[in-house]
Amino acid sequence: MLNQRYAAIDQGTTGTRVVVFSEDGKHFSPAAVAHKQLTPNPGWVEHDAMEILRNIRNCLNHCGVVDAIGLAHQGESIVAWDAQTGLPLCNAIIWQDQRTESVIQQLRAEGVEEFVRARAGLPLDTYFSASKMGWVMNNVAGARELLRRGSLRLGTMDAFFMFHLCGIHATDFNSASRTSLFNIHTLQWDEELCRIFGVPIEALPEVRHNTGHFGDVRSEGNTTTTPLTACIVDQFAGTYGHGCIEPGQMKITFGTGAFLQSIAGTDVPEAHGSGLLPTLCWKLPGEKPVYGLDGGVYNAASAVNWAGKIGLFTELEEFSDFPHEPAIARGLAFVPALSGLGCPHWDRSAAGLWAGLSLETERKDMLQSILEGIAVRSAEVINAMDKVRPIGDTISVDGGLSSNRYFTQFLSTLIQKQIVSPSNREITAQGVAMLARKGLGNEHPLKVRNQHSVTEPENRDFSSYFERYREIISRSRNLRCEK
Repeated sequence: MLNQRYAAIDQGTTGTRVVVFSEDGKHFSPAAVAHKQLTPNPGWVEHDAMEILRNIRNCLNHCGVVDAIGLAHQGESIVAWDAQTGLPLCNAIIWQDQRTESVIQQLRAEGVEEFVRARAGLPLDTYFSASKMGWVMNNVAGARELLRRGSLRLGTMDAFFMFHLCGIHATDFNSASRTSLFNIHTLQWDEELCRIFGVPIEALPEVRHNTGHFGDVRSEGNTTTTPLTACIVDQFAGTYGHGCIEPGQMKITFGTGAFLQSIAGTDVPEAHGSGLLPTLCWKLPGEKPVYGLDGGVYNAASAVNWAGKIGLFTELEEFSDFPHEPAIARGLAFVPALSGLGCPHWDRSAAGLWAGLSLETERKDMLQSILEGIAVRSAEVINAMDKVRPIGDTISVDGGLSSNRYFTQFLSTLIQKQIVSPSNREITAQGVAMLARKGLGNEHPLKVRNQHSVTEPENRDFSSYFERYREIISRSRNLRCEK
């Protein structure tokens, strides 16, 4: 086999980058572009889908000749567009957006949450795509007229990008499963779920395997085309990139939030009452679907960034060399519910909270408690997963906080598991490149050059911290003021 090259598009919440991997294990990133964050109203978060599409094209133009392209995208964010013009009807509505909170509350009052969970595997939450698409149908001028004419297209952002790059209206099994409109048992769009959320099923994309020939991407100003052979949500690309493909394997990405995924196997895990999300990780041609358990903590790096914004630190190095025992052992605890509580609580009424402040509390103590709060919230999710499907003794992590020694040591000791962090910071891109390669028909593993840092748990019992934290979390609920 020649030294084939694979371009991995990593389209995330704050920007777009492309990373090129080759068969010899080398990789490089020729381009990365940030895009505007639009917040026209309180609780609204939007992106300009055309801006991001241009960024994707520009990044691909810097790749040179590649043999296949894979696309990882930001998951639950959505676009509505006109099939005749290709233009969006409005800005993309991003996964963080909370404009549909009143809709979610109304659906809860109607008693449909358990039905949605049973079919989609997801709770009622503004995080997922369905309520956003329903909002478009009820609030965006021209949407219903385009539907009447058969020109309305709705989808997660991958569908919009592939419409322009490949000329198709398609998505993949994993991306579809993040909408609350897809039945994870029948592996089809669900008419009843679409009815509940007010989403026309005929406007949704065709659902395809995560690998295969989606279509051909033509370079601008070039007659050559390159096949797009993989598509997946960025967090699950990271799971695959970590090599988490067997039951019991697990990864955590510490980005804006903490995103935790574990592999359950080829059957849908029974997670009723756990607060966890049974999820479809991927489905490859000729193979059974791979299911997992998913849980998200809304605030991780965003809590750290907020601390800087309010003046608690100026350099990230200040989040290290803490001179004392854990802050929580000294009575100080922080609940990082700045955007509410995610898994397993799913409570948007909760607010960020410090407990145990005194005249002796110093700035350094508050920084220490922020890291510990993120770790304890992550450990809550890990422990819940372990009860549903046992987790192995090693957990893979990536993202900015994975390089903080205090954080990884505290988390490792808290859960009594080994924490492994790869030196390669392009794990999401690596995962989608591996899938793109597989979609091209190359079955043997892609050679990767990863070194890992390993954190072993200390022989200390931190279990009492959970009891104190549960009490403090209960106090954080119903604190958020409606604007």
